[in-house]
Amino acid sequence: MLVPGADFPHLCAQCEDYPCVEACPFDALSVSKKTSAVLVNDEKCTGCGECIEACPGRVPHMHPAENRIVICDLCNGNPQCVKVCQQGEWNVLKTVTRREHPYGLYARKPEEQTRNLAIKLYGEKAEEFI
Repeated sequence: MLVPGADFPHLCAQCEDYPCVEACPFDALSVSKKTSAVLVNDEKCTGCGECIEACPGRVPHMHPAENRIVICDLCNGNPQCVKVCQQGEWNVLKTVTRREHPYGLYARKPEEQTRNLAIKLYGEKAEEFI
């Protein structure tokens, strides 16, 4: 869903139950002990898409040229997107530590997040145009 002015990065929420990892029939996904990020074993991944369907936010996506899934691995604990965001003074992304709240709250489909952001930006009437 395209809404002018309502673009933002759609990132993995690192769900505590990792439904994408559980859904992979080829054991191509695992969880990093260091960062809690989902890691993709390119040798095992067949690009079947089961992880995309299992993800509440539909975050995993197909590599544009190779038949494999891509999921942010948090750059081994030093996410470069956050560094660039802070250097550019956009201050949209930041690194946070795990807390007591469920991460599933943040794992929402891009369409849902865009709808919510458009309503916050343009008010309730925006829903008529979404």
